Amino acid sequence: QMPGTARHDREMAIQAKRNLSKTTDPVERLRLQCLARGSAGIKGLGRVFRIMDDDNSRTLDFKEFVKGLNDYAVMIDKEEAQEIFRIFDKDGSGTIDFDEFLVTLRPPMSKARKEIIMQAFRKLDKTGDGVITIEDLRGVYNAKHHPKYQNGDWTEDQVFRAFLDNFDSPYDKDGKVTTEEFMNYYAGVSASIDTDVYFIVMMKNAWKL
Repeated sequence: QMPGTARHDREMAIQAKRNLSKTTDPVERLRLQCLARGSAGIKGLGRVFRIMDDDNSRTLDFKEFVKGLNDYAVMIDKEEAQEIFRIFDKDGSGTIDFDEFLVTLRPPMSKARKEIIMQAFRKLDKTGDGVITIEDLRGVYNAKHHPKYQNGDWTEDQVFRAFLDNFDSPYDKDGKVTTEEFMNYYAGVSASIDTDVYFIVMMKNAWKL
């Protein structure tokens, strides 16, 4: 587990639950419902949509959209769902592009935050192929300090895999972390941190940047 991320994750989830009662903006409400599940909450919703997208069109119609939200147990009434759908269906075609939807749902981040997240990503992505794998981590991350390695429960590879699983999509863990997954994860963490300065200090300390 990354230093601090579990704690931030908890704080962020608590904060999201608290803010839910205060906001009336339907997109913000949906965002907060996802974040109330932790930093990976928005990715989880994306995964539900991907499963439903049988024809691989990367689009959803209203019926699929509502079904996805229900499958993910998001509390939402039909009027609110229609309002959100209309916001995303910019051209009025009756379908929404769910990649665009997920990017918009992600909590907004300043340029400075995005840059420090990318710096951490590049440090971990030893091979520079845009994906972080166990191979990449061997050169950057010392598994031997992990308590479960020290007491013999886990091998080095298991430590690495658990580490990658933090950032991976919750229901689709493949041991590879893409730039987008990493960015989505930290957008969740970022939502609980008020100032850029504090976020950047936290990232620098966590990743020794």
